[in-house]
Amino acid sequence: MSWISVAAIYFIIWWLVLFATLPFSLKTQDDEGETVLGTVSSAPQGPHMLRAILRTTVVSLLIFGALYVLTRVVGLGIDDIPRFIPEYN
Repeated sequence: MSWISVAAIYFIIWWLVLFATLPFSLKTQDDEGETVLGTVSSAPQGPHMLRAILRTTVVSLLIFGALYVLTRVVGLGIDDIPRFIPEYN
């Protein structure tokens, strides 16, 4: 694999994990009891994007590391997928 394909796979994993983990630990203005005039009560209290980016990066590195171990160390590939699916005869 070239470094471009590795970077592309990591970017795709990072982007998916971002949207999967974004709502974690999110507090709305209604939860805090401090609704800012002109906003809806379900709006986030604060953006906290730095925490979300750090959490996304850590989880993405773990997923990418597991994918690397499964493909490079264990040797699993696309051809091994049918072995995991049970055959119903």
